[in-house]
Amino acid sequence: MAKARWHHMLMESQRHALKAVDEWNCSSGNYSDFLTHMHKAWHYLLHAEFYKDKIKYHYTDPKTGKYQLIDGEPKAWDLERCLRQRYPNSADPVRLNAELFVALRNKVEHRYEHGLKIVTGGKAQALVMNYEQELVSHFGIAYSLAERLRFPVSLQALTAEGREQIRMAAAKLPKPTRDLVAKFEAAIDPAVRDDVKYDYRVRLVPIIGSKTDADLAINFVRLDELSDDERRIMVEAGRQGTVIVRDRHVEVADKDKLLPRQVAWQVEALVPFEFHVQPEHTEMWRRLGVRPPTSSADPYETDARYCVYNETFKSYAYTPAWVSRIVKEIGTAAKYRAFFGKEPRMKVTPLPRQVNASPDMNEGTQNSKTA
Repeated sequence: MAKARWHHMLMESQRHALKAVDEWNCSSGNYSDFLTHMHKAWHYLLHAEFYKDKIKYHYTDPKTGKYQLIDGEPKAWDLERCLRQRYPNSADPVRLNAELFVALRNKVEHRYEHGLKIVTGGKAQALVMNYEQELVSHFGIAYSLAERLRFPVSLQALTAEGREQIRMAAAKLPKPTRDLVAKFEAAIDPAVRDDVKYDYRVRLVPIIGSKTDADLAINFVRLDELSDDERRIMVEAGRQGTVIVRDRHVEVADKDKLLPRQVAWQVEALVPFEFHVQPEHTEMWRRLGVRPPTSSADPYETDARYCVYNETFKSYAYTPAWVSRIVKEIGTAAKYRAFFGKEPRMKVTPLPRQVNASPDMNEGTQNSKTA
């Protein structure tokens, strides 16, 4: 029985993805070839999806509605147009990651390939992993490339001399190329830039200890499977470039974190009206999506900029940034009314204590108090 057309498109997509990864991993590989093959891999993948889902993916003449033709064939959407169709949210990290590489594909200069490969390494890793996720989620595990892809070994990342060479190579990138990446990321929300779907950064920590039958040479750790303390250590290490040493004991606590009542006190000190845990604070974290409901199956689904979950005490703690966000959202009476749909309860300013001018009056006051 003949295979469906989308199947053949998918096979071509996989072929390009494998060639792209081979180019990346090979010591004599070509970075521009990696970009070209991953571009084609994504392009064929999305065309296969659209064809299977009966989505028309060809350009039409806006006046006649007929297909635009190239050499007698309908002109298919380019990758950028496909990405907009598949990921309509312009802030989607998968879409932004792929769009960055579309831009880089047209900007690569051969003599700077090595430096650009270093600078975009985490993003390239995310590009391939996003491709695998899209492939499997839409067509099933039978089409996964996981068994045919391997984790590369890099001597540069394992020695101090190699790390210095990496730094120097990245520093030699021409200004237009550096500016392309910088300007692209300047328009992206910091939370999206830190998303592993946009930039997948890996930290290698040697496993020291007795080996078990379940051990692999490389173990991948998912942040959402770690405890709150473990996750904070790993994320902070990734940002600062620090190394976790196995024989060093690190104490981790919710330093600078605030309980709900502390948040309410700090906010109330900065606004001209009363602010309480109930109902104002609770309503704000609910409406702004800062943390999940108390009954949530996954209590760790917080906005880490503003809130973290403490596994030990089964409670949520908030950051000073959350106080600033609250004040920004409802810091004036007008903003309060717009957010909550009601009038704020203004704080009562105590009258200044009166100082009596007459000694007789002071005496009388004193006598009245003791009476």
